[in-house]
Amino acid sequence: MCGRYAASRRPEDLVDVFEVEKWEPEETLAPDWNVAPTKEVYAILERPLKDAESRRPVRQMRALKWGLVPSWAKSPEGAARMINARAETLHEKPSFKKAFAARRCILPADGYYEWVTAAAERELEVEGKKKRPRKQPYFVTPADGSVFAMAGLYEFWRDRTLPDDHPSAWWVTCSVVTTEAETGPLGVAPAEGPRSLADIHPRMPLMLTPDRWDAWLDPHRTGLDELRSLLAPPPEGLMRAYPVPTAVSNVRNNGPELLTELEGPEEGTLF
Repeated sequence: MCGRYAASRRPEDLVDVFEVEKWEPEETLAPDWNVAPTKEVYAILERPLKDAESRRPVRQMRALKWGLVPSWAKSPEGAARMINARAETLHEKPSFKKAFAARRCILPADGYYEWVTAAAERELEVEGKKKRPRKQPYFVTPADGSVFAMAGLYEFWRDRTLPDDHPSAWWVTCSVVTTEAETGPLGVAPAEGPRSLADIHPRMPLMLTPDRWDAWLDPHRTGLDELRSLLAPPPEGLMRAYPVPTAVSNVRNNGPELLTELEGPEEGTLF
């Protein structure tokens, strides 16, 4: 699952990393260390430029809203529930299958947050003896410090209550593709705590290694078998995870201090 992530890199750096051909400076977003659903996020995608004579797909970086609104939706009210698309079923889900076939993107990040609950407290929660178990946030990021390229989907939605020339008439929204979390050892594990991503949470964003970026973004790839092969998980051992301050649990908190690596969990998670 991906419900919160960090995206603090300069847009100029992302343009270079992903070899972007088109980016509008007016879409510049501030560094964000606590990206939450419905926020504007950067997305790398390929499609023809609007009003251009050539229909050649151009690699672009655009600011999209996180929380996919299907083109057929009557309203955008469910966007916050559509932040993730499961890799195993997105090819058949009405909300995602058309986007999977033609509107794939990459969502650049520093890494993502996930929360771990102590086993004993989980048992109390199940038994109804504890309603709010303590949770320790962890930050998961590439061990080599590179950009975390999350597989994503994007979609267009027309607000029929607005005229064609209204700046908010069209929404462009996105979703993070998730897959089963790795069970192998982390590339760099914390001194105490989880030894694999599966120890933290059963799901994780689908990470795209650089050798797969072109194929994922190519809108001409539409064959289902070929597309499903792109959903294969990356090699294990590329990630590291470490405990971070519980302040990240409040979406109002935002700043580089949220990525501070703690010597140990603030909340006892009893690994």
